[in-house]
Formats: sequence, structure tokens, C-alpha cells
Amino acid sequence: MDDLVIRSRRAVLPDGERPAAVSVASGRITAVAPFDAAPPAAVTVDLGDVALLPGLVDTHVHVNEPGRTEWEGFASATRAAASGGVTTLIDMPLNALPPTVDPAALAAKRSAAEGACAVDVGFWGGAVPGNLASLRPLHELGVFGFKCFTADSGVPEFPPLDAAGMRAAFREIASFGGLVIVHAEDPASLSAPSGGGYADFLASRPPSAERTAVEQVVRLAEETGVRAHILHLSAADCLDVLAKAQADGLPVTAETCPHYLTLSAADATGTAFKCCPPIRDAANRERLWDGLASGVVSCVVTDHSPCAPDLKRGDFATAWGGISSLQLGLPAVWTAARERGHDLAAVVGWMAAAPAALAAVPGKGAIVPGGDADLVAFAADETFTVDPAALRHRHPVTPYAGRTLTGVVQATWLRGRRTGGPPAGRLLTPEPR
Repeated sequence: MDDLVIRSRRAVLPDGERPAAVSVASGRITAVAPFDAAPPAAVTVDLGDVALLPGLVDTHVHVNEPGRTEWEGFASATRAAASGGVTTLIDMPLNALPPTVDPAALAAKRSAAEGACAVDVGFWGGAVPGNLASLRPLHELGVFGFKCFTADSGVPEFPPLDAAGMRAAFREIASFGGLVIVHAEDPASLSAPSGGGYADFLASRPPSAERTAVEQVVRLAEETGVRAHILHLSAADCLDVLAKAQADGLPVTAETCPHYLTLSAADATGTAFKCCPPIRDAANRERLWDGLASGVVSCVVTDHSPCAPDLKRGDFATAWGGISSLQLGLPAVWTAARERGHDLAAVVGWMAAAPAALAAVPGKGAIVPGGDADLVAFAADETFTVDPAALRHRHPVTPYAGRTLTGVVQATWLRGRRTGGPPAGRLLTPEPR
């Protein structure tokens, strides 16, 4: 007998949405049967018309522990993730101290995360000046890929790579079949804001900065053969560059984030909206939706980048650039997607299946026999108003405060166990390619 059966008339499966019953034993999905044809189980949950989704996979999260745990931490970030239907996250290599740029730093990360996580967690490594010799060892120790910056990262311990450094890192990462993920903004195209308002900040980071850097990544991917992924795409002016690269067969992919798809420059009434690259105008936002619909952009992930509240004080010239949305990504994207005619299956593709495939996260991202029983009960037609005090990440700062969103996460299961009890998250390594 199976441990658990969850039934839903709106199960989102790889072939679309339909009534189904999902059987679970020993943490894995054993069968996906018609709604009324599931075998007996110790526990049966009938969701009725509440949708059943696979757990989301968020490959862009800044947990900041160890070293800046006052900004965020594994316990608080993963609680927020579970509350938002995210059952797997991959932690970025910067903003922690030390950054994940060598084996000792990775060991420190794993030590900090062990036993503290409500969901499963993996780790990106970093590519920075001077750590070329550490890239292969980090790969062999199980990082999911390597993040680099083309411009200032905002923290001095994680400097950007210049053109020669990028070429060397790309070649090394390509030599062992690794993945490089790039914060792509051209430093020569950036400037200091001329004032403290949002228009000044936006003008200081123009779309051309992203396009120039994306063009550089594409050239280096063609030269070195590395698999390259563009992080947090904000400027729709890059879509044609990416579309051509993909049409030419280059292994170049891209992601965008909920805030670029749901907000616009006109909404930026306070520094909770500040992020780099910036939220642009509404016309740019709609073009990003077109990029998702065409497949040029494959993933939607949060870039959850919190900080202590005092770092968000001041104006747009001085405040920390980062948006906290780990708990709200799914309803934010679903609210905007349904308004544009997209279905739940599309959202699951962007937020679960595609990120899992990008990073080769084993057993995640889809409701399929043999996969991990990471499941989400999602009331897709219910609405709620965002109350920052109800958020479970460390600091209640969010640009979504007071917004009405559609879609409520009612329950999350990690490998068949409902979250909310003692931390049961595991530390992950990639599936061999």
C-alpha cells in the first residue's frame, strides 16, 4: 500500500492539466492515475478543484548565510519558499561570507545549511578573478554551475570578470561540461544616478547595458562552447540577440523574474522596488511576456535578494538593490499570466520544469512516476492581499505590499511529507549529464 494519494481535478502534469490521483511511497511518486482510480493508500487527500502542481524550482535565491545571516538565512528563506510552493532552491554564491568560490567556502555553506532547511537546497559556485583553479574542484564537489558578473556585484568580495577573465573561465567551465550563469550588464554603459529618484536610477542602467553584455556572452559561448545562461533578464531589447543565438544552435538560455513581469517603472514608489538590472516600463514588460511565450526566455525565478531593512532606507541612488519575493513569486506570476491568457501549465513550465532542466536538478519539476513527491495544493482562483507581516523571509520588505494577488498556496509537500514541521530539506547535487 502506498503512503499517500493526493487527488485533484486540476492536476498539472507534463501533458497538461487534467483530473488525476498521484500516489506516493517512500518520498517518491509511484503512479499518476485517473482521479477515481487511485490504488489504496494509508492517507488520501482530496483537493477537489484546488490545483495540484509540482513543487517549484527556484534557481536564483540569495540566502546570504553564513556571514550575512542578518539579511536572510537558510531557516527563514526555506520556510518562505515552502509557503510559496517552492520545494527546491539553489543558493547564489555571493552575499555570504565567504562567497562560494572555493571548496572551503562550499563546505562552510553546507555546514550552515545542514539541518536548517524546510525545502531541498543546492548551491551555485562563483567565478571571480583569481579562482580559475577552483572551478573544476567545485564542479566535482557538486555545485550546479558558476555565476559571474560583468559589472560590479555590489559586494567587494565578489568582483566582476573582465573580458579576458570571462574567456578563461568560460573555457575552463566548458572543459568539464559545466554551466555558467551571468549577471549581464556592461560596466561601460552604466553610470552613477544623477539624483535619488527612480527615473534617475533607471537612466543610469539603460537597456543597452544589458544588450551589450548579452552580446558578449553570446560571442564567448560561440567561441568556447560553454553552456551559458543569462540571469534576471530585464531589457526586452536583448530578446532578438538571444533568439538568433538559439536559432544558430548556441547553448544560450535566459530567465526573467516575477518583478519584471508584474511591475513597471510607474509602480516604483519606494526603494523596495530597487533591483539591478532595474524594473523598466510597461511596454518593455509586455515584450518580456512575448519572449516567454516564444520560448526565447525559458525560466521565471525570483532573484530573491533581501537585506537588512536599514540598507533599504534612503533613496534610489543609495539603497541596496534587491527584491524579496520568494514566497510570492507563484501568485504574482499567475496573477499576471492569467490576465494574458496563459494557463497554469505554462506557469509550471516556466517556474518548475524549465529551472529543473536548466540546472539538472534530479527528480524535480514535474509530477511523474519516479520523481520526488514534491507537490503543491494551489487554489488558483482565490485572491489575497499581500501583508508583509505574513511573509516568512527574515525581513518584511516587499514591493508587493498591499497588492491583491490571485492564487493561494494551501499546502506544500516535500517528498510526500507536508512542510511546516521539523526541517526535512536535503542538500542536493546535480544529476550527471
